[in-house]
Amino acid sequence: MKFVRILIDPHSRLQTSGTEEQELQMIEHQTSADGTKIAFERTGEGPALIIIGGALNSRRSADMLVPLLAPHFTVYAYDRRGRGDSTDTPPYSSDREIEDLTALIDAAGGSAYTYGHSSGAILALEAAATGAPISKLAAYEPPYLTTQAPHEPWEAFRDRVQAAVDAGDRGAAVELFIRHTGSDFDEGMTSMPWWPALLGVAHTLPYDLTLTRDGSVPADKLSAIQIPTLGIYGGASPSWAGAAINAVAAAVPGMKQEKLDGQNHAVANEAVAPVLINFFS
Repeated sequence: MKFVRILIDPHSRLQTSGTEEQELQMIEHQTSADGTKIAFERTGEGPALIIIGGALNSRRSADMLVPLLAPHFTVYAYDRRGRGDSTDTPPYSSDREIEDLTALIDAAGGSAYTYGHSSGAILALEAAATGAPISKLAAYEPPYLTTQAPHEPWEAFRDRVQAAVDAGDRGAAVELFIRHTGSDFDEGMTSMPWWPALLGVAHTLPYDLTLTRDGSVPADKLSAIQIPTLGIYGGASPSWAGAAINAVAAAVPGMKQEKLDGQNHAVANEAVAPVLINFFS
């Protein structure tokens, strides 16, 4: 079940909507270019730092990372479109997600640091490549160079996941995705306390699969990034993680790399927070 923890909670614990802590945290909204309302929370003081979650994550996924960063930055945790308290405007396009991020940066004062995890790292990289007002960028294990099924194009797999969602079987969509990552799936997962949270955002899995595409690195696009960039990966992660960071670094001028020994895709908050603080400071 390790990979499921990775998907739900790369940074934190899960919370339910009724906790006292959440009630005290004010949810704000910023309207994107197509009218989608992006929900976010801001915590702390200092330069703006936006955390971008990956597949099956919401803004709640950053709940344990935010307090480690908030003494140094104004931290923005947000629900990507279609998740949590954000609205959605079909059809999906990765360009619209970049517009969402740009709108959030505008709410943060017009410039921000970004930290993206997994497919959130791809979103951050591609936004920076288009000229979004990101001043520094940290990317943890963007899922490039992952193993693809040789008999099934990525579009076909995305469409299978979408078909499960359209049929109202979000559980099947999550199972397809977990198995696609090469991780084991067993029925016991469906009785875990975090399973409803997965189902709540399962309909956005095709969005992340669209961001990742066939897993190739868009080197020409990423070569346009002209801001300080840090690629991070875990020493205990699969080989694709380090290879992906190497390939991105070959494309992004001046990009730095850092390996976190003993960490995997579910990087510990205590391990990544000092790296982010050092880089962004």
